[in-house]
Amino acid sequence: MKKKWYDYLWIASLCYLLLGFFNILFAWLGLLCFFIPLIMAVAGGTKGYCNRYCGRGQLFGLLGGRFGLSRKRDIPGWMRSKWFRYGFLIFFFAMFFQMLWSTWLVFAGASDLKQVVTLLWTFKLPWHWAYHGSALPAGAVQFAFGFYSVMLTSTVLGLLTMVLFKSRSWCVYCPMGTMTQLICKAKAGGKNQNM
Repeated sequence: MKKKWYDYLWIASLCYLLLGFFNILFAWLGLLCFFIPLIMAVAGGTKGYCNRYCGRGQLFGLLGGRFGLSRKRDIPGWMRSKWFRYGFLIFFFAMFFQMLWSTWLVFAGASDLKQVVTLLWTFKLPWHWAYHGSALPAGAVQFAFGFYSVMLTSTVLGLLTMVLFKSRSWCVYCPMGTMTQLICKAKAGGKNQNM
């Protein structure tokens, strides 16, 4: 089967992580991975992004499949359950809004810029080499550190579940996948009511 351009989007995911390692301002590019799936779900009513364009899912598939880094075991039933997926989505939102609050505090001048990346919402890693000053306000830079933390944390969780289970096990409980699924269900419910 001939490869299409979107079969190589795993390279974009890998580049994103590498660029953010050297210059934190590249973290802003991660918003594309946040908004594009939502826009596609709202406009099309499908999970087309997850199924075809998600570079992170492709990366996990490549590492776990072609490179054999996965144990290829089924993900436990509790991780597929609605309560876990929705609970993780709520937890993820809580951490995301906490990151936005920290950003707001820096914008408002109530807090100083913290040049750290928080891994797994707990471990604060110094990341001072990735910021060399810019014309952007400190709050915008703080957002970059926070958003890169979110993206790095979700990648680490994806890698862990890839190693322990099947390659794309992260996709089962990915917050973006859960959100797009909820949007698709809401759109389908709206169509059924209009009939």
